[in-house]
Amino acid sequence: MIQKYPISIQDFGELRTGGYVYVDKTMFAHNLINYGKYYFLSRPRRFGKSLFLSTLACIFEGKKELFENTFIYDKWDWEQRFPIIRISFSRIDHNIKGLAQAIHDELDRIAESHNISLRSTTYASKFDELIRELHQKYNQKVVVLIDEYDKPIIDHLSDEEIPIAVANQKTLKIFYSILKDADPHLKLVFITGVSKFTQVSIFSDLNNLYDLTIEPNFAGICGITNEELNQYFPKEIEKFDADKIKKWYDGYTWDLETYVYNPYSLLNFFRVQKFRNFWFETGTPTFLIEMAKREKFYRLENVKATEEELKSFDVNNLNSKNILFQTGYLTFKSYNERRGIYTLSYPNQEVKQSYLEALANAFTDNSNKSTKIVAAQIEDALIEKDTEKLKETINALFASVPYDLWKKDNEHFYHAILHLTFKMMGIYTLSEVHSSRGRMDALVQLDNAIYAFEFKLDKTAEIAIQQIKNKGYLEPFRNENKPLIAIGVNFSTEMKAVEKILVEEV
Repeated sequence: MIQKYPISIQDFGELRTGGYVYVDKTMFAHNLINYGKYYFLSRPRRFGKSLFLSTLACIFEGKKELFENTFIYDKWDWEQRFPIIRISFSRIDHNIKGLAQAIHDELDRIAESHNISLRSTTYASKFDELIRELHQKYNQKVVVLIDEYDKPIIDHLSDEEIPIAVANQKTLKIFYSILKDADPHLKLVFITGVSKFTQVSIFSDLNNLYDLTIEPNFAGICGITNEELNQYFPKEIEKFDADKIKKWYDGYTWDLETYVYNPYSLLNFFRVQKFRNFWFETGTPTFLIEMAKREKFYRLENVKATEEELKSFDVNNLNSKNILFQTGYLTFKSYNERRGIYTLSYPNQEVKQSYLEALANAFTDNSNKSTKIVAAQIEDALIEKDTEKLKETINALFASVPYDLWKKDNEHFYHAILHLTFKMMGIYTLSEVHSSRGRMDALVQLDNAIYAFEFKLDKTAEIAIQQIKNKGYLEPFRNENKPLIAIGVNFSTEMKAVEKILVEEV
């Protein structure tokens, strides 16, 4: 470990006094404080939202000593002190107490810390009373910082818990509704979350709320830009393969100009010095994988969406690509201004590799054997030119698919599992490759040969081989000086197994 990295540290004071490396984001804090009042920011988990809120809190508390050598140090009147209401919905035990009671208790705790006794009996009126009492006591307007506002909704998006999410959404609507009328008492309102839900009043009642999510001037507010990487981590860049780091952990963008590394993954890599799926391992919601599976949404390259589709979503009408974008599994790749359509894809290798494996395992319901291992076994069979091993490996893969899934939608599951498995075989493997004369199911480029796969369902392996030849799928690779191998696979839904594999050099 070259420096002391602030992994999972969300307290600005602890970071600055603990000797940790700090990527200065106070320019963004200075700009938003001076040019507006109501803000919302959506970013994926583990991207530094909580640390940024802590930074704001320390600024408004006048903790000048923490900001030496930062952008804001000589640009802020540190004699000012503002009362702060700071609530993190990830820390108020809403799943145990119930959301309304958890809010009650948190407001009481904040009031008690200021020696204020609240008389209101409802959580909304208590919130309003607390704001007014703080303003009166300190003769300064109140700063409201809300972290992970959507946690009580996000936690309950599985099919069986949607009623809880809907109930919590109504509770939050009532809670936030008081902010508009409290305007004369407020200095700043800053709200963060992973997603932007419709029917939560911060987006309907607060019509002056400035959404920073895809605002170009704030694209680097969270995450680590390439410039920041070079500025704050020069020794790490000298030691490690910068291009590989970029491939694994960079690629997130909200304006198609500023690209950022996932800070959690990047700092963990510097600490352990191994390329791993750090961010994904912190917890991918089960509901997200199950929803993608149910909606047959497993091809995440070149996903098309309008800005309206991506801005917000409704608990009662969830959409996979919307949630995948807002939670960080998809990011912008390009924008067609004339049509008003974004193209999205995986941000980097970490997300792509992890998501493919999770989704492939979900499609096969394979809890005993990772589909990633199956993909490696397919590659080994090709290297060894072992047709029987190839057949056995593919059969083992499909043997884990429950019978009721085959009966319900056999063709969909057949193609989804093959697509996901071959995608996991690495950089030299492509699934559903387009050529001038058609689209082959998979292309695998290894040191010993180049393989074109065509998969058929309840037809024949001979038809598959003939299609590879007729369409000339391997012709573009004649100059590679490697054997060109056509592999035709026919799968029988009745047998739920590979009926025949044909291998032919063309």
